[in-house]
Amino acid sequence: MDPRFEPLFTPWKIGNVTIKNRIVMLPMEGTNMIQWEAKTGYVKGIDRFYADRKDNNIGLFIPGLIPLVSIVGNKWVYKHPEVFKPVRPVIDAIHKSGAKVFFQISAGSGRSMLLPPILRPFVKKGFLRTVSSPFLMTRWWWSAPDPDEPNVWDPDVKMGQFKGDMIRLFVYAFGQTALRCKEAGVDGVEIHAVHEGYLLDQFAMPYTNHRTDAYGGSLENRLRFACEIVKEIKTVCGQDFPVSLRYSVRSMTRGFNEGAVPGEAFTEVGRTMEESEQAIRILEEAGYDMFNCDNGTYDAWFWAHPPVYAPLNMNLSDVEHIKRFTTKPVVCAGRMQPDAAAESIAAGRIDAMGVGRQLLCDPEFITKIKEDRLDDVRPCIACHGACLPFNGLNGKGTDIDPMHVEMGRCVLNPWTNNETKYRRDPAKNPKRIAVIGGGIGGMETAIQASLRGHKVDLYEKTDRLGGVFNAAAAMSYKEKDKELLLWYRKQLASCGAAVHMHTEIADVDALDADVIVIATGAHARTLKIPGAEKAITATDFLNGKAQVGDSVVIIGGGLTGCEIAYELALSGKHPAIVEMTPYLVGARGICMANSSMLKELLRYHDVAAYLSAKVKEITDRSVVIHQPTAPLPKKELFCDSAILSVGYAPDTRFAALRERKGGKPVYFVGDCDKVGSLKTVIKQAYELVQKLSYQS
Repeated sequence: MDPRFEPLFTPWKIGNVTIKNRIVMLPMEGTNMIQWEAKTGYVKGIDRFYADRKDNNIGLFIPGLIPLVSIVGNKWVYKHPEVFKPVRPVIDAIHKSGAKVFFQISAGSGRSMLLPPILRPFVKKGFLRTVSSPFLMTRWWWSAPDPDEPNVWDPDVKMGQFKGDMIRLFVYAFGQTALRCKEAGVDGVEIHAVHEGYLLDQFAMPYTNHRTDAYGGSLENRLRFACEIVKEIKTVCGQDFPVSLRYSVRSMTRGFNEGAVPGEAFTEVGRTMEESEQAIRILEEAGYDMFNCDNGTYDAWFWAHPPVYAPLNMNLSDVEHIKRFTTKPVVCAGRMQPDAAAESIAAGRIDAMGVGRQLLCDPEFITKIKEDRLDDVRPCIACHGACLPFNGLNGKGTDIDPMHVEMGRCVLNPWTNNETKYRRDPAKNPKRIAVIGGGIGGMETAIQASLRGHKVDLYEKTDRLGGVFNAAAAMSYKEKDKELLLWYRKQLASCGAAVHMHTEIADVDALDADVIVIATGAHARTLKIPGAEKAITATDFLNGKAQVGDSVVIIGGGLTGCEIAYELALSGKHPAIVEMTPYLVGARGICMANSSMLKELLRYHDVAAYLSAKVKEITDRSVVIHQPTAPLPKKELFCDSAILSVGYAPDTRFAALRERKGGKPVYFVGDCDKVGSLKTVIKQAYELVQKLSYQS
């Protein structure tokens, strides 16, 4: 093992419980052991999920949260001990590996509550804020410390008030639920949370708590709810039963649905560092044994769920600072890197590294560190495309139904949380497979097929693997995307597939193969307007084939266009964005943590955006636009360069093969089939290999 990482593999203690190393698997959606509204409470396949991770050098597992009261209906979990029984074998299996388990218990979301589309009209009319029914979403879930606070996902919805009698019920329920967890064999519990702007955090922060009772006003009063909870648990479960608190050191929040970005000077409306120094002392005195730390609220969601634009180790300095004000151990989360974590642990500045999405992406992450196989780690690229697919639809709710969404999966690793759906054993009848195209879709197909025993030849017409993802990874802040390309190339080189570079295929039937897979990707679209040829395509700019001047107009305010604008701003240039819709980064499928941070970064860097605008002409020195809603609809944006970022079109060179009858079977994967995302490309490749390997 690299000596740098040795501090990660030393023991430590939470209360009287010894943890074998400094790695904590953080609670995430989709890692829940208990989904207790189901008949049995048991999450199908969760034993397979933890089987992949329990022997991979994780010291402490904290599965996804358990709500005190059911989201649908009006049932208290502590009154249903039968839902805890099925997970006892999973806990026992983890214990046999030497690891420990804490269950996380949640008071609820408050104004962070997701709104199922079918129920939004009822909430807006106030019906669900006042009625408690066993057949509807209970009123607990529509309540906040103050009445009429705006819901995060749909500000038109106003929340009800979480009243004093409800607080007393919840404190009692926390104690009883913790007892059920203890009886199930866990080693401790974590309270969710004075963190991320959830209900208990809303009580703790001045901008969401204006109460005049014993739970409002002073810091001690605002923390009273959280303090009463730990005292109740210690009374019921024993003083030596460890209780952790999920804790946001700072809120990083400018206002409702307004987050601050790294390095920004702003007025904090939530928890300041000065108040946090006092708060952590109060919470420790109340009885908490550990603080599981990062930053942020749902109004600044990207601090708790850092996207690709967030710096690595982004919360580390704040967590190191707050440790100075408590005698209890602290865990740091937020794109943590093992070298930085190990250095901080060795110096006594933090006690453990929190790891979340990287363990969805690669269950063997810690084992590979221990075995000096860092270049074999499949890197998490912080895309949130499958682990946290909640995308706020421009401040008006979500474009998914949170009652039916699948979470806790991984764009880069479809196996995660699909362990009962997919297979990994050798193919029934190995085939000779020819893959045309060496982008992500082609490489994923070749790797997965080779691992299952097929003989694979991959043909790439250029001198570089990766396709359009090379352009996507080109930005300076996308270090993990670049690592992913290196990972793909390494896996392809070692999986047994034959790779033929500089090889363009014209006749698929001439290939020595049983099956043909077309994965030739897509090309950049252009616009049919005067002067379109004067603009640079986004891919040419990102691939370094064209340079731009100081002032640049980006035509297209989708994800790529906004990322380019941010990259130009970082380099000191002066970009502006023209977008034909009323929204920036308005496409479906982009997590709100990602889209909101990108938009806040553009705001911080003063990037002008012209929305609901159509480009009429591109000249040698300007872009002419038309904004129907502007006082002067026609505007000329003077610039040195223009970049077209208006999407992609499928490569259609082999499209005729779709219609032919007879001959070798031909399949299309990725953008040449239909332009999608990294998620759709990889999933399509993965599922094609499943079909070719296991279906007769």
